[in-house]
Amino acid sequence: MKKSLFLFFLLMVSAVGFTQEAEVKYDEALAKSLHADEYGMKKYVFCLLKSGTNTTVSKEESKKLFEGHMANINKLAKEGKLAVAGPFMKNDKNYRGIYIFNVETIDEAKALVATDPAIQANLLEAELTPWYSSAALQEITKIHNKIARTKM
Repeated sequence: MKKSLFLFFLLMVSAVGFTQEAEVKYDEALAKSLHADEYGMKKYVFCLLKSGTNTTVSKEESKKLFEGHMANINKLAKEGKLAVAGPFMKNDKNYRGIYIFNVETIDEAKALVATDPAIQANLLEAELTPWYSSAALQEITKIHNKIARTKM
């Protein structure tokens, strides 16, 4: 019986210790640096990229425009204006990809969308809407750069 009580006690102490280790503490400096509100959230602009109306562009020109599209994505990410970007897999909705802009207004996002060569050439069309999510989303680029063996 004593052995059973001792094992139970040991198990309980271990569980309490694990719970305390897993508890994450609020980091005020980080929250402020990410412009997080009291919930750790902030405003973004979500952009749904769809196939555009330009269907007559040559393959060579399309390739060049999409190279510019990728260069623009990398530029905006380095500037901290683009939190997330990525393509959709093949689908029947003409959805091509998303941007999550690290800006608060549609007008700010429109200015950023206007810098994309594929959108300028109407190969892609952008649909913008305000979005509210974790301020930590801004950290994805830093983490991604640590895990991507091959850089785009």
